[in-house]
Amino acid sequence: MLLISPDGVEEALDCAKAADHLDIVDVKKPDEGSLGANFPWVIREIRDAVPADKPVSATVGDVPYKPGTVAQAALGAVVSGATYIKVGLYGCTTPEQGVEVMRAVVRAVKDHRPDALVVASGYADAHRVGCVNPLALPDIAARAGADAAMLDTAIKDGTRLFDHVPPDTCAEFVRRAHASGLIAALAGSVRQTDLGELTRIGTDIVGVRGAVCAGGDRKAGRIQPHLVAAFRAEMDRQAREHAAGAPAVS
Repeated sequence: MLLISPDGVEEALDCAKAADHLDIVDVKKPDEGSLGANFPWVIREIRDAVPADKPVSATVGDVPYKPGTVAQAALGAVVSGATYIKVGLYGCTTPEQGVEVMRAVVRAVKDHRPDALVVASGYADAHRVGCVNPLALPDIAARAGADAAMLDTAIKDGTRLFDHVPPDTCAEFVRRAHASGLIAALAGSVRQTDLGELTRIGTDIVGVRGAVCAGGDRKAGRIQPHLVAAFRAEMDRQAREHAAGAPAVS
């Protein structure tokens, strides 16, 4: 599935124009971090702006090790209309801390909406910010009762997912997630040229922003419907080639 992250209602309308080419609209606030949380009213407005059959996800931030605070934020996101709730475990330095935060989130979210999906998100460049090892995320998510494990990059300085976690390590992340019955999501300045590897390793959700923004700029650029369509076309091509058992040429 393709997850696209607009930063506001205007970009969400651009996503709506490309709705046939994407699967999930993800609400975040890039100027507040990799998984920066947007306002509850923005989540509601974006939910209203995109087709009803397109699920909306929302980040609750690059969160600290404060389970109560994070649980309240997650409840706010689901009450505002999100059906995927993403938590960036930025301030968790051990798996046990990550599990504690995610268990609180799962309870807060599922008590309100049992069919909502909770995503435990970690960072491919965890070594640069001191948070939990990327390969610990599937186990954290599974122990907490979450639905998905995701990797992104914490520091948006031009480095990308595969610069920090090579494809074979990402494949192990996906394998661990699937072994625990979880959805495996990968993001982090992903480009079209990465789609062959992401397909090969069995990624369930690919998250992008910069790749579908004007000039490839996740902050200054705006999402372009034709770039969403082009990215989806390459995803579909890679999937067909993979299913046929022949490598696609990028």
